[in-house]
Amino acid sequence: MDMDLSLLQTRVIGCLIEKEKTTPDQYPLTLNSLTTACNQKSNRDPVMELSDTDVQEVLDELNSKHLIREEGSFGSRVPKYKHRFCNTEFSKLQLSEQELALVCTLFLRGPQTPGELRSRTNRLCSFSDVHETEAVLQKMSEREEFPLVVRMPREPGKRESRYAHLFSGEVEAADPSEYSTPAAASTRISSERIESLEQRIAELEKTVAMLEEKLAQ
Repeated sequence: MDMDLSLLQTRVIGCLIEKEKTTPDQYPLTLNSLTTACNQKSNRDPVMELSDTDVQEVLDELNSKHLIREEGSFGSRVPKYKHRFCNTEFSKLQLSEQELALVCTLFLRGPQTPGELRSRTNRLCSFSDVHETEAVLQKMSEREEFPLVVRMPREPGKRESRYAHLFSGEVEAADPSEYSTPAAASTRISSERIESLEQRIAELEKTVAMLEEKLAQ
């Protein structure tokens, strides 16, 4: 499913989902609370320094996509915001508790391994072990209507592959050559280098032929 969400839009939605679960008594969030959540230094990657104006612009963008809703609280003139990203009456996107937790954490921290996702979603849901996390991710990547996540190439020195969400469009797969071993990398020779070597060989062969001719005389 391609919602074409920007990095800032996923940060705002991720924060709204997170706070709905972890601090329900303070949800929906005021603009100030949402800005603070976006700029948290824990459980965020990258760490941001957004202003209230920056966040308000993102909220306006999300409102035009019908992905958030502004609500007024009784006795207060300060507007509050809640997400309409999924699991609403009119939303096509219906996610389980585990799926929502995974999407939220991917929104807040970018691509992560199943092990990282399992430990970082513990305030939002429960996974019995990393194998269950992998199974849910696999299911999310194989949805017939629209895949929600994709498995990325394994990084060098890592035991697990990372998963990325697909709500911001296709994820560029890393070039496999970037993960080749030093030995394999040393065997790759550019076309320019090959051409240079071939030219030198031709010159050496010509020199050898001239020397052989002189010796024969």
